[in-house]
Order: sequence, then C-alpha cells, then structure tokens
Amino acid sequence: MPARNAVKSYKPNAYYHIYNRGVNGSPIFFDRKDYRVFLSYLKEYLSFRDDDKLRTLSSLGSLSALEKDRINQSLKRSNFFEKIKLLAFTLKPNHFHLLVKQKEEKTIDFFMRSLATRYTLYFNRRHKRIGHLYQGVCKAVLVKTDKQLLHLTRYFHRQAIGFKKGRSFIFYSNPFPSSYSDYLGKTHTSWVYSKEILSFFNQQEEKLSYRFFVEKYQAEEDLIQALIIE
Repeated sequence: MPARNAVKSYKPNAYYHIYNRGVNGSPIFFDRKDYRVFLSYLKEYLSFRDDDKLRTLSSLGSLSALEKDRINQSLKRSNFFEKIKLLAFTLKPNHFHLLVKQKEEKTIDFFMRSLATRYTLYFNRRHKRIGHLYQGVCKAVLVKTDKQLLHLTRYFHRQAIGFKKGRSFIFYSNPFPSSYSDYLGKTHTSWVYSKEILSFFNQQEEKLSYRFFVEKYQAEEDLIQALIIE
C-alpha cells in the first residue's frame, strides 16, 4: 500500500504541501552548509533567469573554460520562475516542508524531481554515501481552504522556531531555516511569496498579527492533520 499522500493528482493554480524525509528517518541535512546548498537550489530554480544574457556571456572569449561550463550547466537546468510560487518553507534535520502554488498541472512533479535529484547528488558526494536519500517519492497534499493554508504556515514556522511541551511553547535558541523571518519583515527573500498569507493579518495590532498567530494563538491542530507529515 503506498504511503499517505504519495499518490498525487495535481491541479493547475492550486496550493500544495510538499514534504519528504530521509530514508528510515535519517538526516538529509547534517550542518549549515547542507541547508545553504538546498536553499541555493531553491533560489536558482525559483528566481528569474535571463537566458539571453547567459548565452551572451558564454560567448565571450574572456571567460575561462570553467566559467563557460558553469553558465552552460545553468542553461541546461529547468527554471520554474512564475511556474512555481513558494509561499513558505521549513527545513529540519531529517525532513522538509514546502508550501507551493503551481501554475500548470505537472509543474510540481518536474520541480521536485529536479530538486531531489540534484540535492541527492550533492549530498552523496559530500558525505561519501551512495543510494537513495529520501523515503520514497515526495509527498504532496492539496490545500483546499484559506483556513488550511494559514494554519499550515503556522505549523511550518512553529516547527522551525520551537516545540510544544505540555501546555507551553519552548523556543529553540537556534531556529531551523524557514521563511518565518520573511513573514516578520526581518528578511525579504525575493523567491518567497509571503504577502498572500500576510494579507489575512493586521501587523499593526499584536493580537491580529501573524507573529501572534504563530507564537501565541491556540489553534485547532486537527484542522491540518490530513495535510502534515505522518
């Protein structure tokens, strides 16, 4: 029997929670360099790429063979700018969460296959291992309502900044990489689309702010049980 959310039926212009974990629960990120590389791949795939400019640069005689090769390799890779919009993300040592909106029906499949293959090659090379990195294919679940959309980002960001112990929320001293700083206005990542979620909140009033929603609001956790990692 396939794992929950492993069998996917994608819809155009729809929102999906994409997630996966390491095989047998093993780490897929060992240190900050691994996180940075994964994020750099996201940035490259989701940012605008000027192919004409790259081809012009590649034709310059002043470039070294290594520089030309890097440009040509970049041109060969798929680019998903405006085809995939990343609304939120969180990376944990043995799994990741991405909340995306795809424009066309099959875009997520191409995007995740490219990202997973490239990162696995990097990870295996760096950590001197072979074989599969992830526990099967990535999981994807359709987000059907605005309420689910909001609470899913809350779940992501709470995963990154702390954990629940009894009735208390304990903050990590060193949060995991996530889009939360973009939602708080501390960073402005061009390939993270936080405005759509933030439009539901009033950042000028504490109890109506996104920070309050994430850190202090008592949410209905069962609202997103079908959407989150098993």
